[in-house]
Amino acid sequence: MRYKVSHIIRVDYNPPVRLAHFNLRLMPIAWPGQSIEQFELAIDPSPDKREERPGAYPFNLTRVEIMKPITTLEVRSSFVADVGEAQLDLTTADMSVAQVAQAALVARDVGLKAPADYLFPSRLLPQVPDIAGWALPQLPPDANCLRSALALAQTIQRHFNYDTKATKADTPVEEAFAIRRGVCQDFAHILIVALRAAGLPAAYVSGYLRTYPPPGQPRLVGADAMHAWVALWCGPQRGWVGIDPTNGVLANADHLVVAMGRDYSDISPIDGVFVGGASQKTFNSVDVSPIDARAIAGA
Repeated sequence: MRYKVSHIIRVDYNPPVRLAHFNLRLMPIAWPGQSIEQFELAIDPSPDKREERPGAYPFNLTRVEIMKPITTLEVRSSFVADVGEAQLDLTTADMSVAQVAQAALVARDVGLKAPADYLFPSRLLPQVPDIAGWALPQLPPDANCLRSALALAQTIQRHFNYDTKATKADTPVEEAFAIRRGVCQDFAHILIVALRAAGLPAAYVSGYLRTYPPPGQPRLVGADAMHAWVALWCGPQRGWVGIDPTNGVLANADHLVVAMGRDYSDISPIDGVFVGGASQKTFNSVDVSPIDARAIAGA
């Protein structure tokens, strides 16, 4: 599937800010089955300094400095993506939960996607006994790892309510779990804590969903905004597999990967520091449009 993706972030500051240093994580990473073309990142006002480099986890980092006072920052990201259907056979003999947990402990990989990096609590995701107690009966040691994790994601999709007003970006994961409400960030965080409680490497993935559903299919929650889901390491043979708890599905050609980290704080699309700015308002606009002629005709 071929897509054109456009993303606009505008932040209004009152009063103006100065000596601003921003981190942007909007350039998609290389990911199996996904290729990116024509990436452009425009920043207004034009920064005094701009640097692109790889991140500490699988993300691309753009660092910018704007020294003069500004009242508005506008960032425009666009690219063309080709995404293929994942070839996953859930009927094959996969590793069990216990086998994957053990394989993660002995893996010698030290790269950005090393499973050991995603086994332990992270900045936003501590151990939460209530989540562990809820999840572990659904992840018995001898169960098929991928099928059990997908079933747990589908439990979240069925029993947790998607509610954009229930939580904020900084709502603790234990609070979102307690009220059984939230958005894709909350559901991904809950699933990650649950999987790590069973000793499974689980990562936070940010990206996009296609705007138009396939013929006869419902529109996926999260389109027209950045979306979040989970990557589960399923052993050295399967590797990383995307699981979307908001929609209860495996990540596939509808999901465009931008970045992967331990939790949202590692890969937020924009953050930074500046002097001033007692208040700020953020506006996001995302458009993910299929540009394959057959998909447009069927949409």
